[in-house]
Amino acid sequence: MIDIKLLQKDFENMASALKRKGVAQEILDNLKSISENAKLKRQDMENVTAEQNKLSREFGRYKKEGLDIAPLQANINELKERKQTLEDEVRSIEEELTSIALGVPNLPDDCVPNGANEDENVLLETIGEKPEFSFEPKEHWDLPNEWIDFERGVKLAKSRFAALKGEGARMERALINYMLDFNRQRGFEEWYVPFMANSNALQGTGQLPKFEDDLFKIEGEDLYLIPTAEVQLTNLVNDEILASEELPMLLTSYTPCFRKEAGSAGRDTRGLIRQHQFDKVEMVAITKPEQSEEIFEKMVNCASDLLTSLGLPHQKMQLCTGDLGFSAATTIDLEVWLPGQNKYREISSISNTKEFQARRAKIRYKDGKKNILAHTLNGSSLAVGRTLVAIMENYQNEDGSIRIPEVLKKYM
Repeated sequence: MIDIKLLQKDFENMASALKRKGVAQEILDNLKSISENAKLKRQDMENVTAEQNKLSREFGRYKKEGLDIAPLQANINELKERKQTLEDEVRSIEEELTSIALGVPNLPDDCVPNGANEDENVLLETIGEKPEFSFEPKEHWDLPNEWIDFERGVKLAKSRFAALKGEGARMERALINYMLDFNRQRGFEEWYVPFMANSNALQGTGQLPKFEDDLFKIEGEDLYLIPTAEVQLTNLVNDEILASEELPMLLTSYTPCFRKEAGSAGRDTRGLIRQHQFDKVEMVAITKPEQSEEIFEKMVNCASDLLTSLGLPHQKMQLCTGDLGFSAATTIDLEVWLPGQNKYREISSISNTKEFQARRAKIRYKDGKKNILAHTLNGSSLAVGRTLVAIMENYQNEDGSIRIPEVLKKYM
């Protein structure tokens, strides 16, 4: 969540940054009006409290001097009622302000380029050589093998579900194991977490309330199927005060992910690129503010090196403000080359949210006598289904068979 105190102190600069993220002027005007009202009401309440305390201290003198305390008591009672009214008003206004603020995105870092959409993202680096084929490479759904059964996936659930069998199922499992082992070797501690999360956890990482329509809700329960392991790994320490020496915390986990893809109608309706259920290995870091930039680079390199180890050409893209996620202050996407589609497609997204999620989830650490908001970072390492697609398309033979990347052979 954005810093409401900073919003009240430096509204113009914050508003300018939020406009870069696409926040409408109407919302900003509303935030300003409510925050100023809250500030004024709180000041009134503090003034009344100070006056009440001052009169209360007069009691002793009145009694000692034999003065009539009835008028004094009446004034104190009046101030007490006024204070209670103001407290209720302040609470109501601040609840309204918090409710609005929960739907406002994170401020973009200064390094994030301005842009309207993904077409204005900035290419940072291209890694690896694209494979050359003596034949026209096919898209993964046209390869004549039996790794993926789209029809039976739909029969079991609905569209945008698929079933893997045989070598496809084994490859999925091999990739999960390889990715977790790779991340552990880079210092990430492995976790196995629930595949459902409560609303408090989802609010902590920013999926609620804004993106509720994209979540699968469990009927009659305060539970949702998780859209990413980021929710669970980050919220392992929600509402906790960590010891300074515990940071940075580097965490990794495999989970299936569940998304309605509510805003993607008509996009990637074929194949495994955009499914309602998909596997992903996630990285999350909880850091001190001064550590987060270094850890961000470490996470980007970890995911990039993982792709390189699989022999998959890819590129690093700095997301512009128009393509930046709700919780992210800065994001670098990794896009893998898919020869069947003849284009690069996103396979990993590494984001630094700074203190945005930590403020929502109350993740702090002790520095001397002070409690300081931590920084949280997250990133895919990698989306398993998309990695499977990339292997199928980059390692395909003319007869439709698929070679196995060297590092996966021991897992197969």
